Amino acid sequence: MEKAKVYFTDFRATNGINMPDKLAKLIRRAGIEEIPLEGKFCAIKMHFGELGNLAFLRPNYAKAVADVLKGKGGMPFLTDCNTLYPGSRKNALEHLDCANLNGFNTVTTGCQIIIGDGLRGTDDIAVPVPNGEYIKEAMIGRAIMDADVFISLNHFKGHEMTGFGGAIKNIGMGCGSRAGKMLQHNEGKPRVDASLCRSCRRCAKECGSDAISYESGKAVINEDLCKGCGRCIGACAFDAIENVNGNATELLCFKMAEYAYAVCAGRPHFHISLVVDVSPNCDCHGENDVPILPNIGMFASFDPVALDQACADACQKEAPVKNSQLSDNLARPDWHFYHDHWKDSNPNVRWEETLIQAEKIGLGTREYELITMK
Repeated sequence: MEKAKVYFTDFRATNGINMPDKLAKLIRRAGIEEIPLEGKFCAIKMHFGELGNLAFLRPNYAKAVADVLKGKGGMPFLTDCNTLYPGSRKNALEHLDCANLNGFNTVTTGCQIIIGDGLRGTDDIAVPVPNGEYIKEAMIGRAIMDADVFISLNHFKGHEMTGFGGAIKNIGMGCGSRAGKMLQHNEGKPRVDASLCRSCRRCAKECGSDAISYESGKAVINEDLCKGCGRCIGACAFDAIENVNGNATELLCFKMAEYAYAVCAGRPHFHISLVVDVSPNCDCHGENDVPILPNIGMFASFDPVALDQACADACQKEAPVKNSQLSDNLARPDWHFYHDHWKDSNPNVRWEETLIQAEKIGLGTREYELITMK
């Protein structure tokens, strides 16, 4: 497979062009207008941010993308699917309220917002996975699959399980219905080492399933309630929680890649990543920590695998931001250096497995040509 083209521009605006204009220029240069758009429903998949989180992408960027699509006769809508965990996005009504409170509405974005898997997260469709090894049929939000054209617009940041959240995670996990998310997460149920538990209760605060109680003062996980999302693992500062299945995160990465292929296969698709406010954890958190890396720029490509690889490579070249989770870890005298920003920020993560599997099944290639524009 030949190298994929990934287009890049930084966040400099000395020429007087604002960031939405610069994003529009980038995606046009990358070829988004080559897609037949006239009269086509165009799903723009993005994350509206959990309430309390301020690291998510601003709606101005979504409007820039929507306006380009509308300029060529497309009919864009913003979309995301409901969350597996209870929070401010667990059903369509609360999800839309959350989006609106975070600034996403028809005025600010220039298009409608549709929750992809319906009111209760059950409006999905079984989609075959080409070359799937772990998933034969992916449960995807119906509205997303009803679209003629699929566009992913993602905030590239760290993640407590998959290392980073980029295009593939935005697509694979983000487009899964509640059942689809469960199928991706169900290979691992964590357990607590009571001897290491400090009873700080941080894990219970992070658990979206009310699966953690404190019997005899130590955390206990109810496996019947646990959905295997792994947020408690990232929350524990004392390494008291671990996966019973040692390769659960690896399997999650594999399945996520296959879900992404199910979403993209058989129709035009295009992908955009903004490496900005690179928080250590997902925007699903109701807070965001100091960015671990400086703002780098905007990337676009027809190939989501090459796009994620290019963003990951660009991040690895940057120096950690001071007073961040990453720099704090690296400053610890007992720290085991991974020489990998994602692992040095969240040491239990796996990230290359996602790209390896995505390339293996045919979603894209990790080989890319980076084309820089001003």
